[in-house]
Amino acid sequence: MFAQVIQGRAKDAAGLRKQFEKWNEEVRPDSIGFLGSTGGVAEDGEFIFVARFEDEARARQNSDRPEQSAWWAETENYVEGEARFYDSTDLRTIGEGGSNDAGFVQVIQGTVKDRPAYEQMGREWEPKMREERPDVIGGLTVWQGNDFTQVMYFTSEGEAREGEKKMSAAAEEQGSGWGEMVTNMKFIDLREPWMV
Repeated sequence: MFAQVIQGRAKDAAGLRKQFEKWNEEVRPDSIGFLGSTGGVAEDGEFIFVARFEDEARARQNSDRPEQSAWWAETENYVEGEARFYDSTDLRTIGEGGSNDAGFVQVIQGTVKDRPAYEQMGREWEPKMREERPDVIGGLTVWQGNDFTQVMYFTSEGEAREGEKKMSAAAEEQGSGWGEMVTNMKFIDLREPWMV
């Protein structure tokens, strides 16, 4: 699987949303190797999209389509400055992965000091997560070396916030362990996620 992360600031969030809908209706039906996407605009105007493809070759073929290029050229009118693109084949699914049923999506970004230890901690935490956090549907981590973009899917924001409060002491300790391993941590809350 291959993922592309597109990130930047929205000049016009409503216009960007219309462009997303236009892409879904007019461009996506003939896309090559497309598996799904999650994105949106946070309250502070930052936008992020994570698109998944079968593989990198098909993603490149898709990017080279004239209708895809024309759509992006139009979309740039709603973006402040230049968007940043991150490509990766280094992906990890968490729990059940993503879901279009999610009512709330949180994107977490950062840099890990010790990736093997961080990933081991994640494997150990997953069974506990299923018990402690029924609000967590699953997620996807897109890696670029030690930098990551993690997309987490929740049943709703209210249930996610309640779940955070109810976490056991052991789970909280595990969470603080993660925090100590990550630098430049950033959270992007998508209260109205756009998903395909």
